[in-house]
Amino acid sequence: MRRVGKPVFFIVLLLIVAVVALSFAGISTQYGDIKTTYIKGANDIRWGIDIRGGVDATFSPGDGYQATRTEMEAAEAVIKERLVSKNITDYEVYTDYDKNRIIVRFPWKEGETDFNPEQAIKELGETARLTFREGMEYDQTTGAPSGITAETIILEGRDVARASVGTTQQSSTSAQEVVVQLELNSEGAVKFEEATRRLAGSGVISIWMDEIMISYPTVQSVITGGLASISGGFDVKTAKSLADKINAGALPFKLEVDNYNSISPTLGENAKDAMVLAGLIAFAVIALFMVGFYRLPGLIAMIGLAGQVALIIASITGFFAPFSSFTLTLPGIAGIILSIGTGVDANVITSERIKEELRAGKTLDGAINSGCKRAFTAILDGNITIIIVAVILMGAFGPPRTFFGTLLRPFFFMFGPSTAGTIYSFGYTLLMGVIFNFIMSIYCTRMMIKSISGFPALRNKWLYGGEKA
Repeated sequence: MRRVGKPVFFIVLLLIVAVVALSFAGISTQYGDIKTTYIKGANDIRWGIDIRGGVDATFSPGDGYQATRTEMEAAEAVIKERLVSKNITDYEVYTDYDKNRIIVRFPWKEGETDFNPEQAIKELGETARLTFREGMEYDQTTGAPSGITAETIILEGRDVARASVGTTQQSSTSAQEVVVQLELNSEGAVKFEEATRRLAGSGVISIWMDEIMISYPTVQSVITGGLASISGGFDVKTAKSLADKINAGALPFKLEVDNYNSISPTLGENAKDAMVLAGLIAFAVIALFMVGFYRLPGLIAMIGLAGQVALIIASITGFFAPFSSFTLTLPGIAGIILSIGTGVDANVITSERIKEELRAGKTLDGAINSGCKRAFTAILDGNITIIIVAVILMGAFGPPRTFFGTLLRPFFFMFGPSTAGTIYSFGYTLLMGVIFNFIMSIYCTRMMIKSISGFPALRNKWLYGGEKA
């Protein structure tokens, strides 16, 4: 066997200790009320609504209406607008165009005591009220239209046939400018021509979704024929966002709630604490078993498992500040615990193979080398199987626009994103856990065993599962 240098054990050990410390504690500085995070720790984990508490609802067009993709995009836009208007920004909205449904999830706000989830769900599904109003006067406290803007409604949603993204050529530079194109019906065209004739040159026609002003273009000239465009430094994304909101005001259907669940913060927090405690107890019991049964390889295996858990936590928090955190749910915690089981299994297989080689009469170095080689195939097969399962879970039950969702869509088109926040989290933590199991169990722990076996005081075969000399 090719010897591994004695310092390798300490180098790998220090790296694992550093990863554990950083992934759980993180690094940040506090200056007054300003906190700057450099490396995220366990406290920066973003908890799912089944832990933090929140609402999970599925909407679909009422009366069995088969909405088009454009109409579903418009409905999604108005739901997002209403969530923001309620100061709910930490939300998840997924649209399943194949099944004509929108899945909405949002957590409870910190310290929330009087929030009514049923009322919030009802308001999210109400038909949007789109209005074009004269001027842009609004109440400084509520943001609702006031004065002449509240009194003068020029157009309503029923007057708009459609809104879309287009381009027009600027007269001054001949460059193409992104605009929102409006097409009005005959009644709306008459109303709009009269208003633009009166306001042309300096007047403003503001656009409102419910009681929220979403745009306030200046009227530059009289608009006839029911075709108009809104300009204002748009890019394609912002123009589409405005077009979707305008289209939402002209939707011919109301969103109905197929089902919804509300989870209290207390229930979710208790469930999280119970699972974390169960994980810690399981880790302690496994440590006693591994050290007692496999001795030195068992101790090194537990060091590797600690590193595996730390790397999983790092993959959830985003670790470095610029990267966003992954939402961790209760099934996600279960995925972490299960992946720890795969790590234990890998180390058990390796330790057993080393014991078998020692009982067959091989030298310590030969037994370690041969045992690691014999264990590799079994570990690889088992972990590859789990990776395939995790990828399928993420692709079939995750948000449709993720990498795995796009990759597996031809095979799992019948599944929607109805469980994206739960099973997707389980698949993610399981996948990360197995990948880090490869790093720790197949590489790091073996390097540590081969390194530590070079110390004369630690070359007794009994320490590695052999007979006592």
